[in-house]
Amino acid sequence: MARESLPARIAAQRERRAAEQRIRVRRSVLHRDGARCEVMGADGVPRWLLNFCGNDYLGLSQQFAVAGALQDMASREGAGGVASHLVCGHHAAHEALEREVAEWLGVPSALLFGSGYLANLAVLQALLGKGDVCVQDRLNHASLIDGAQLAGCALRRYPHADPEAALRQLRGWPDGAALLATDGVFSMDGDIAPLKQLALVARVQRATLYVDDAHGIGVLGEEGRGSIDDAGLDSAAVPLRLVTLGKALGSYGAVVAGEADLVRHLAETARPYIYTTALPPAQAAASLAAVKLARREHWRREKLAALVQRFRAGARRHELELLPSDTPIQPLLCGAEADALAMAAALERQGFWVAAIRPPTVPEGSARLRITLSAAHTEADVDKLLDALARARDYARAGVFATTA
Repeated sequence: MARESLPARIAAQRERRAAEQRIRVRRSVLHRDGARCEVMGADGVPRWLLNFCGNDYLGLSQQFAVAGALQDMASREGAGGVASHLVCGHHAAHEALEREVAEWLGVPSALLFGSGYLANLAVLQALLGKGDVCVQDRLNHASLIDGAQLAGCALRRYPHADPEAALRQLRGWPDGAALLATDGVFSMDGDIAPLKQLALVARVQRATLYVDDAHGIGVLGEEGRGSIDDAGLDSAAVPLRLVTLGKALGSYGAVVAGEADLVRHLAETARPYIYTTALPPAQAAASLAAVKLARREHWRREKLAALVQRFRAGARRHELELLPSDTPIQPLLCGAEADALAMAAALERQGFWVAAIRPPTVPEGSARLRITLSAAHTEADVDKLLDALARARDYARAGVFATTA
């Protein structure tokens, strides 16, 4: 039997992706100005687009206090993280951010990671192993699925947002440790996990509930404490949660927050924490400034909620098929991948940047436009987008692209 050629395998896989219209292409952003981006086109000509596909929900990524904190710290402490936290990379700026997040969320402890992906790998690998089980929502983020697979535990997935199915999965694996993991807000659907019911399931089954609140933090709950606070739960019900710093908080990195014993265990044993360079102190300073703003500037959440309601009301008038969501993530179902791509192209020709999301990121037959709103948008921006979406839908149905702005 001849050994398979890796280049030949890769070429065949790419050919198959091209046939299925699943080639991913990076877009180069030349400049950002609020919700507007100057983007390099496929023809090599830059264009200004109104961005409706980012995750800067509170509009903090370019806020002057956040950017100023980064610049001030970089001028004093440099651009790099220098080393891992357990060697000599742990800076007072990291510690200040961890304390602020723990105090904000009302939990005993917090630990800073380089990204949400790393944090999820760390939690699952540090807590679970052979003989244990991780029960997850079928629509969880890829990092949670990958973390369970790398941990070597059994992975069981229940139908989306179905606590009774989660209960059955846990009952079916009575031995070993059990972790029940869910997104707080689901990144591609925009809906909120049934956390109260899942907390009850976890308690009855003596499982640990872990919530990835990447898309809920800053947006939901009192002072933006996220989906757990919005559900009226505390760290006794949810011993560990993930807080992403690169979405509503407009920075970069992630924090795992919760019970002190669990967080300390992560700091001492989690490979993605021990064996990676710490975030630059300047980045931690920017995140700290963003957290403080998110806590006190309630108008950002109020404006965002009002824009979400305006968008949904307008979508109903235009007979646009949205998934049920009260969060800034507003998916418009297209079904066929070709339709999603055609609508995204039509929107871009009208000056709007909206991402077409296709399998395997979402289930087969559920390609969509993932529309995201931000406090940086205006009511006029939302109204113009709605009109453009209706035109793009009509162009897609007719099999042509929009040619005028």
